[in-house]
Amino acid sequence: MRVTLQADGDVQGLSLGPTFALLDALARTPSLLAAARVLEISYRSAWSRLGAIEGALGNRVVVKTKGHGTTLTPYGRAMHASLAETMQRLGPVLASEEARLTDALRSLAAPASRRLRLAASHDPLLIDAAAGLPDVELNVAGSLDALARLRAGSADAAGFHYGARTPAPAPFDALFVDREIAVYPLFDREQGFMVPPGNPHGVASVSDIARERLRFVNRQRGAGTRIWFERLCAEAGLAPESIPGSGTEEFTHQAVAALIATGSADVGMGTPGVAARFGLAFHSLGWETYFLAVRGRGDPGADASPLGTLGQLLGAVAEAAGATPGYAAPTLAYQSAVCG
Repeated sequence: MRVTLQADGDVQGLSLGPTFALLDALARTPSLLAAARVLEISYRSAWSRLGAIEGALGNRVVVKTKGHGTTLTPYGRAMHASLAETMQRLGPVLASEEARLTDALRSLAAPASRRLRLAASHDPLLIDAAAGLPDVELNVAGSLDALARLRAGSADAAGFHYGARTPAPAPFDALFVDREIAVYPLFDREQGFMVPPGNPHGVASVSDIARERLRFVNRQRGAGTRIWFERLCAEAGLAPESIPGSGTEEFTHQAVAALIATGSADVGMGTPGVAARFGLAFHSLGWETYFLAVRGRGDPGADASPLGTLGQLLGAVAEAAGATPGYAAPTLAYQSAVCG
């Protein structure tokens, strides 16, 4: 079969990103339903996407076995591995071109545009607050990736967090002395271990995970939660790679929880709200502060783009944090978080 790869990143008429995402979820989970939950799409959508993939490729990519769920066929496994290599090579190129095209199109828009380009580490409360503001354009990224976009000029604000309170650990410490960047404490949130109901292995520390050889689900490199996990390992005298499954990476708390809920993993880090949503037990590791970093030092309440929109976002998030379990108003004041 001759494969046709279009300039827009499609292969055989299939979009590479969604195709790889579904095959990757199927490789990591025991069923199509579990894969749909990881991707946060309906089972019907997952089934339809799977049918389109098999129709375009002319081969079965999964096999359903009674009592054993859904698994990739040898062809599906080979396709998944090939797409993984392709996405690894194309990912940085496509992301760079997407940012360049986005900036080019934005320059053609009316000067009155007030949209705030926000790159932020994943958080359900922040996502919900941003969804209610049409002038906020939110792109979810790891903490370090979000800050890199801010410095590159492809984002107006970046959301990041870290497990330690003060002083800020590297590389976040540089932000608080950078005179070109203002840092706003957005909210405090609780994080901990998400485990099966009843916490059957009594997980309370990374040492417990290592001793019991439990399957851990990690976050992607650069995520604030992963940095916290690696700090916990260092404090316990453990190499992160010695934890079983520490190389398994997911991009959201929901994806981590879904793997634990389906029995594909034993423990991962996340917030109590996400753990409750998936019926999991939660062991708190403590509270952290979630920040927004903004280039420039204007008044966030001023009626100007994008700072006026930033003020609206700060207000919406503060209201939601005060009414959501596992969240609280930031204990750090604006003056103590912004230097200069």
